[in-house]
Amino acid sequence: MPITFHLPAVLARLSDGQRKITADGATVGDAVSEVSSRFPALRPRLIDDAGNPYPFITYYLNDEDIRLHGGFDAAVRDGDDVIVIPAVAGG
Repeated sequence: MPITFHLPAVLARLSDGQRKITADGATVGDAVSEVSSRFPALRPRLIDDAGNPYPFITYYLNDEDIRLHGGFDAAVRDGDDVIVIPAVAGG
């Protein structure tokens, strides 16, 4: 089931400049794994070594934080949007 994966400009440089990527999968985690397989340089920015969401990235599924819906186990449907937001910090 195709979903659209939205990347910020800072991460798009690791996906051949693509900010929107179509991915398949039954869950957010499946889609993240597929995108990471297609763009290996992007993988360490999306997934930690244990296969969990990278700590400084927040994922949204149709404007809802995936942490409120099972994290990477959140189910996706055809046409859903997964939005990747990197943390911003400073001082």
